[in-house]
Formats: sequence, structure tokens, C-alpha cells
Amino acid sequence: MGAMERINNTPLFECLDEEEREALAQVAILKTFPKNTILFSEGDRTDSIYIVHSGKVKVNIIDQNGKEIILSLLGPGEYFGEMAALVEGESRSASVMTRETTKLFVISRNDFKEVLSSHPDMVFNLLKGSLERLRVANKNIESLALMDVYGRIARLFMQLAKSTADKFVIGEKLTHQDIANMVGSSREMVSRVLKELTVGGYISSSKKVITINKKLPYSW
Repeated sequence: MGAMERINNTPLFECLDEEEREALAQVAILKTFPKNTILFSEGDRTDSIYIVHSGKVKVNIIDQNGKEIILSLLGPGEYFGEMAALVEGESRSASVMTRETTKLFVISRNDFKEVLSSHPDMVFNLLKGSLERLRVANKNIESLALMDVYGRIARLFMQLAKSTADKFVIGEKLTHQDIANMVGSSREMVSRVLKELTVGGYISSSKKVITINKKLPYSW
């Protein structure tokens, strides 16, 4: 899959016309990063847009107590870094690290600006994609405030699960600590919830791959 095909299948660019996508594809450079590579850290002033071609990355922040909170796990076709490219001087609001060997299409801010200068309407369409992501982020923040730990785990699982036959499978291999970091809880509490879900027959797991066997109850 080349740059043009990947850009065609990236939500951020779905509002662009073919000519605009082609202009971006011409300046997208494919780079390979080993597992556990820190692409940038919170507060950095790097300014490129990244599109995941293959592999996975983790987006996280560190709270005031030094605890890691995982904001999202991104795979092929997903993107990050768009705000720093759209807004000059904007620092990174989170850190990003590869979870496995990952190939990324990278568009530098300078190249991005040149494309925008010849396609001025692009910025409005790109903002639509960014605002949609912000809307989803706001919902996640709301869920952290209003839902208990079990509800957050249930919601996370349904977001990550993919349909296969009559079940849903979470293909991402998650440790209990990963899940705790994603829902803002302790590993011990997550382990307790997962044990009760397993005993109740709601989920099963093998080699960190979780299968949802039946509809999860919203709360105990």
C-alpha cells in the first residue's frame, strides 16, 4: 500500500478531494521505527503529521503523580500530530511510543504548509477531522468522570473489540497494567474486574488476547 492509498483510507483526509490527497501523498515520507521508540514526548515542539502504515503506537501522558495514562492505541490508517502541524508553535500535548516495529508516513510542517499554500481550502476540511477527534476525546473524559472502573473497562473493551463470527475479539495484546493506564485505575482493581468477568463467562483470554463471549453488563 502506497502513500496515496493510505491517505485515501485515513479519516483525517476523507473530506479532501483527490487532487488534495495526491498533493499530500507526494510529500509523505515512509519511515520505519523499532519497537519502544519514543517518537516525541509531551511538551516537545516537533511539528510533523504521522500516519500509521503498519504496526501500532501508544499515545500517553504522565499525570502529576507520575502515573502513566494511555490515551489511545493507534494502528494502520490512524494518525497523530495534526494539531502541531496546523497551529504554529504548538507543543505536543502527549507522548507517542511504538509498541512494535512500526512504519509511518511522515509529513513535515514545511511540506504541509507548501501544500496548503496551493490548496487553501484544505485547512477547513482538515479542521473537521480534528474537531471530530476532539469530540471523541471529550466523551472519553466524560466517561472517566461519570463511570465506575467496571463501566470504563466495559466501554474500553467494546471500543477495541472487532467482530468475528458470533463473538468479539480484542486483537491488541493488553496487560492488566495497560488496561489500568487506559481507564485511570489501579492494576489490582483491573485484575479483580477481569477475574469476575472471566468467572461470569463474559470474557475469556489466551496469551493476552481477550474474547468477549456475551454482552457485558453495564455495572455490578
